Amino acid sequence: MDDYQPTEGAEWRIVMPSEALAWLSDVTLPWWVAGGWALDLFLGRQTREHRDLDIGILRRDAVQFLEILHFWEVFDAKDGALSRLGEGLAPRAEVNSLWCRPIGTSRWAMEVLLDASDQDFWVFRRHAQVRRPFAEVVRRDLQGVPYLAPEVQLLYKARSMRPCDEADFARVAPQLDTAARTWLRKSLLRTDPGHPWTSALGDS
Repeated sequence: MDDYQPTEGAEWRIVMPSEALAWLSDVTLPWWVAGGWALDLFLGRQTREHRDLDIGILRRDAVQFLEILHFWEVFDAKDGALSRLGEGLAPRAEVNSLWCRPIGTSRWAMEVLLDASDQDFWVFRRHAQVRRPFAEVVRRDLQGVPYLAPEVQLLYKARSMRPCDEADFARVAPQLDTAARTWLRKSLLRTDPGHPWTSALGDS
């Protein structure tokens, strides 16, 4: 297959989070479901269709994580283009997204998102002063599927403000407890003070 491919027109398999749990059963490094699926796992139900399945890992673990997925092919995704990531190589520093599919298949199955960290702290890659103990960033649903805490996922979604992101916020924000709402509001005030979600989150 080509070492370089466009992202436009790419086809994705519909994947449920439970499939990721099976695929990654041998992974002992931290990983979690991210994106819209993370919010649905928090809510305990699927609320909309999802184009793909996002999986989060710490950037520092990327090489070890991908060694376990030796039966997958992996491409860096950056600026609308995909470039094959060589075996044993770390993703480029400017790349935050890896597209993955089992060898021999044509449709993409999993997007791996690379998160920053500092020792035992998760670090928001868009603003390094926003950080949180890693133990508070990942939760698990009743089936044991790890997922990104909803307030953290909403912080990522706040920048794009697509219709699906607005709908996700409207569904999820009322379900956040006081601590989660406060953390999200403070994080938005630090990263984007004029963001409309800050007023919606109130003064809690």
